[in-house]
Formats: sequence, structure tokens, C-alpha cells
Amino acid sequence: MLYNAKNGTLKIGGTRMDYIRFGTGDRILVMLPGLGDGLRSVKGTALPMALMYRAFAKDFTVYAFSRKNELQSGYTTRDMARDQAKAMEQLGIQKADIFGVSMGGMIAQHLAADFPEKVDMLILTVTSARPNPILTASIGEWVSCAKRGDHIAFMDSNLRRIYSEGYYRKNKWLVPIMGKLTKPKSYERFFIQADACLTHDAYESLPQIKAPTLVIGGEQDKALGGDPSREIAATIPGAQLLMYEQWGHGVCEEAKDFNRTVIAFLCR
Repeated sequence: MLYNAKNGTLKIGGTRMDYIRFGTGDRILVMLPGLGDGLRSVKGTALPMALMYRAFAKDFTVYAFSRKNELQSGYTTRDMARDQAKAMEQLGIQKADIFGVSMGGMIAQHLAADFPEKVDMLILTVTSARPNPILTASIGEWVSCAKRGDHIAFMDSNLRRIYSEGYYRKNKWLVPIMGKLTKPKSYERFFIQADACLTHDAYESLPQIKAPTLVIGGEQDKALGGDPSREIAATIPGAQLLMYEQWGHGVCEEAKDFNRTVIAFLCR
């Protein structure tokens, strides 16, 4: 199969966890996605993910993990990190580079602090160590849309807060279409993960992180702001900070040099 792409599932805590794998490299890279996982897991996305991150396929074997399929109320980002460690053990991944985006970066913080033996290098992208007013407002807006079942408004807010102004203007015509096509049967999984973001607090644990760390943020981030990236980089010993002036929360997709920058850090 193209890029050695594969979809898989694991048994974790009485339920299942979806994951994907692609690439043929000797090094292992684990990707942890953001809050969008609350609406749709990575199930069935091995090939599109492989195409999006094909630059990694030669040097790395890449895994991307969702959260468990069935989530209990009160499930925290730290609980998610524990389950992530278990998932890695099941697949025989003793140690890996960890790449966490947004909420995935929150989980990665706990994983690196609580399970340092499993983390080689760490990349934390557009994420936060604890809630702030911008993050709280963003998630509050999305939860409000979801609670009234207005998925078109949900998608519009998502597009507006995550991507640049130019990207939003160019693509907002798609919002009504995507709102109808992507509305989930239930938002329960999203609500639980949203609560986990709002209660996430790894700030006191950041000084315990020993892995070489790159923190990437966007100055135009309307989902959580740029200051959380600066705070994380200032608190993790020896962390490097890269702030994109032009981009926001969607920097992974909008910055053309993003993948090259991550690979350069991992292969330095």
C-alpha cells in the first residue's frame, strides 16, 4: 500500500482505540491530534494522513492515535496520557518522538512528564499548559453551538478561529456544506474532550520534562492565543520556541515550511 499506510485498533480499558500507521523509517514518530478527535477519530484516515505528512515517510514510521472510543465523564488529559503509554506498549513502541497538536499537545505534556522513558524528542504545537481566556471562550463557543445542534455555526466558528483570515474568507462558502455532511450523531465524545481541555493543567509538571523540546505557536492564534506557547517554552528546560507571525492555530496546514521545520528539529 502507498507509504505503507495501515489502519488499526487496540483494546484499551474495556474499549477500543483507533490508530493509523504509515512510513518505513527506523525512527518512530507518534502524532496526537487535537480536539477534532471528539467528532471523528483517525479511523480510516491512514492514506490521507500519509499523503499530508509524506515528507516523514522515508525517515520515520509514523503512528497517529485517537482517544479511546468510549470515554467516561471526567476523563482528563492525564488519563489520556496514561492510555497513550499503554497503547505504545501494546504495539511494542518502547520510545518515540512525540508530536502533539493543540489538545494532543496537552496530552503530550503529561506523557513526557509522567513517562519520560517513552519520549525521545518532543514537539508541542499550538497548545497550552493550562486554560486561558481565549481558550475558554473558543471552547465555550463550540460547546454552545454543539448543545443547540447547530453544526453549521460550529463549523463556521471552527474555521474562523483556527485558520487565517485569508483562508477563512476563501473557504467560508464551504461551511454550510460541511456543516451538513459532517454533523455527528452525538456530541458526547466531543463534550468530554472539551471538558478535558478546560480542566487541563500541566504547568507544574513542565519543569520535569527532560526530552529535547520544540514549541511551535502562531501569533494569530484565535483558538488559544500565542502566549501559551511562550509560557511552555519558558518553563520546559532548554526548550526551543518558534512563533509564526503570519499564522494561527492552523499553522500545521498553512505554513508551507512546517513539515520541513519539524523534520529538521528531529534530525538535527
